[in-house]
Amino acid sequence: MDKAIALLEVQALTAAIAGLDAMLKAADVRLIHVEKRLGGRLVTIVIDGTVSAVTAAAEAGAQEADKVGSVKLCEVIPSPHEELIPFLYSDDLDD
Repeated sequence: MDKAIALLEVQALTAAIAGLDAMLKAADVRLIHVEKRLGGRLVTIVIDGTVSAVTAAAEAGAQEADKVGSVKLCEVIPSPHEELIPFLYSDDLDD
């Protein structure tokens, strides 16, 4: 099974929460990183799982987040390079 990550970047914390909820409900994926900028007005969510699960979750998350706010980016990266691991995987998701 190949691993993948997906990044969903949205404008507004509410859209991020709606998108993340849809992602986690759509497929067997795991939240690995949250990046909040501009006081929560720009939020990037990163998930991981199998390529098919991440793809399905990303599509569901972008669709749901777009109903609430503005989706800036939704990208699936299959087989991410090993040097991305320390950059993305956070033990503390409250950063």
